[in-house]
Amino acid sequence: MKKFAEPKDEAKWSKDKKKKNVQRLGGGRGGLSLEAFANAKTKSNTYNPAIIKKQREFYKNAKCVSKYKKIVKQQGEQLEPSDGARQHKDEEIGKADKVDKKNKNQKNNARSLRELYERKREEEEKSRMERDAIILAKKEERQKAESRRKALREKMLKKTRSGQPVMKYRIEHILETLQGSKS
Repeated sequence: MKKFAEPKDEAKWSKDKKKKNVQRLGGGRGGLSLEAFANAKTKSNTYNPAIIKKQREFYKNAKCVSKYKKIVKQQGEQLEPSDGARQHKDEEIGKADKVDKKNKNQKNNARSLRELYERKREEEEKSRMERDAIILAKKEERQKAESRRKALREKMLKKTRSGQPVMKYRIEHILETLQGSKS
């Protein structure tokens, strides 16, 4: 009878183990999370109560610290209105002085910024004009060269009534190229 009971327990045990592994590795349909994948082989399967105790203590301390910070913040907000009115007036006067100085600085800064902006704008305008002039000159040069080539091509392709090429223009072209290469 014992033999029949063992496979059931074994199957249940392997299911439980598989379920725990899937949960531990952040599994399910989405696969492993990056953190789980990185830590999958590094985690030891041994039960270590000392580590668990340290973790509990760490989280307890973190909770206490956050509560303490909240309380201090609340007390600080409550103390402000109950302070003397004289201290409040002094703060207001100090703030007004700071605002006046700030406004003066902002005006000076605004002027200098505007001047910088205008200078930069002028420089950009000059450089743009220079670029435009260069581009225009290149365009004109290109058009002249194109018109020369077109005229030369027309002369070179001229034919007589019988369809023979006119040699006069071809000979002139050859002479021009020879004279250009000599000089």
